[in-house]
Amino acid sequence: MKDEASLEISEIFYSIQGESSYAGFPCLFFRLAGCNLRCAYCDASYTYEEPGKPLPISALLAEAEQYPGCLIEITGGEPLLQEGVYPLMDKLLKAGHKVLLETNGSLDLAKVPAAVIKIVDLKCPDSGMHEKMNLANLTRLAPHDEIKFVLSSRRDYNWAKQMIADHELGKKAQLIMSPVVCKLHAADLAAWILADRLPIRLQLQLHTHLWPDSKRGV
Repeated sequence: MKDEASLEISEIFYSIQGESSYAGFPCLFFRLAGCNLRCAYCDASYTYEEPGKPLPISALLAEAEQYPGCLIEITGGEPLLQEGVYPLMDKLLKAGHKVLLETNGSLDLAKVPAAVIKIVDLKCPDSGMHEKMNLANLTRLAPHDEIKFVLSSRRDYNWAKQMIADHELGKKAQLIMSPVVCKLHAADLAAWILADRLPIRLQLQLHTHLWPDSKRGV
């Protein structure tokens, strides 16, 4: 009998969803360890600077059972680096959970179950990682999926706007723009969106307003 698959876990916590169109809902988070990118504004560097804790999929499912029907987000780091994430997503869906996958846009989405809501972080130039994006993923999106642009500057905004136009992203998924704290004022981003009449959700990280002094477990 094969050993049960395990995942390297950075943290597990139950909190209020702070991002995406599901912001405000209670959510159980599985934050996986490890990341293949090094974004300039990363707020979860501990996922690759510190070792994760190996946990079997059965332990994660047992944790999810404590929150019947709860929204679940699988995030990182970059969760798709670990092969065990695919059976985990399948089993969570079969248990009746709505599953969000937060992914950095660099790895192939082909194996992600169709029912999973993919939140794809399309990296902008100021992240330092925009050339790492797997643009083939833009053909793998469904209307329930989301594309997130994290913006540090007007340059990032102009780049994102051009990407939306060039790839007709508004027809592929829901679109979100979020300012990097201390880099871009949210009011400036709001003004640009309004001036350009973009059908985009402006997102502020709700958890940073609820728990401004907490960097983990929120």
